[in-house]
Amino acid sequence: MSKQENKDERDDTMRLDKWLWAARFFKTRSLASRQIDLGRVSVNGVKVKTSKYIVVGDVIDLTLNSLPYKLTVLALNHQRRPAPEARLLYAEDTQTIAKREAQKALDQASRITAAYPDGRPTKRDRRQLDRVKRGEW
Repeated sequence: MSKQENKDERDDTMRLDKWLWAARFFKTRSLASRQIDLGRVSVNGVKVKTSKYIVVGDVIDLTLNSLPYKLTVLALNHQRRPAPEARLLYAEDTQTIAKREAQKALDQASRITAAYPDGRPTKRDRRQLDRVKRGEW
């Protein structure tokens, strides 16, 4: 039996892409692999490859949809389970949660104050704006 097969059978290690998939951060393992390859995931402060094996206690820094996540691995599960069970696989850093919530609030506020929050103006809206600018209103 090769060293690789032995690692896959052990319960104390797990591939990073598989863990991110099982913890429900990504819908597929290939999406998790893609994010790791793009450098958006680091383990214990080091950028890693998809094939990196993690253990309980590792700290994973993840950027997902431009939002930061800092996770401490609490458990390994080789199967994808329901979301409430998946949340038991990790603990989040409270400071990172606060940063993420602040970023979400800032993004939401910037959408509200946008010039056209509902999208581009229609032809009718543009004509009305032109009339106002010319003083015909």
